Amino acid sequence: MSQADRTVGITKMLLMLEDDRDRIERFACVLGSVAIQLTYFRTAHDFIRAFESLTIVPKLISLDHDLFVDHDNDPDPGDGRDVAKFLALHKPISPILIHSTNAIAADSMLFTLQDAGWTVDRIAPIGDDWIESYWFPTAMNMIQSQS
Repeated sequence: MSQADRTVGITKMLLMLEDDRDRIERFACVLGSVAIQLTYFRTAHDFIRAFESLTIVPKLISLDHDLFVDHDNDPDPGDGRDVAKFLALHKPISPILIHSTNAIAADSMLFTLQDAGWTVDRIAPIGDDWIESYWFPTAMNMIQSQS
């Protein structure tokens, strides 16, 4: 079943660009505790393709910047700036939370999206439990503020 197929019948969904499998598992766990489906993509190209065919509006979009391949011969995964530039060309539909250790790139994404009218925040993934103790509360506040 593809990521896009998993959104059928879902009413609360978070759309994410993230390549790290451990992080993805942790994001899914905290979101599952509040019945929000995580729909993630590991490359900018896959994220953009999925966004163009969304059937439901995500409660939040969360973006990483630096994306890595699993194998040397994998195609270029793109990066978060590719997605930010793409989203900046579209009408804002959800708040966006940027979670990248690459501060310069994260700021670039933030300014690109803000200039296009999106509601955007940024956190630095610092510490071993940043997803659970920092990202999750920030994400929930952003989701609740739009309701």
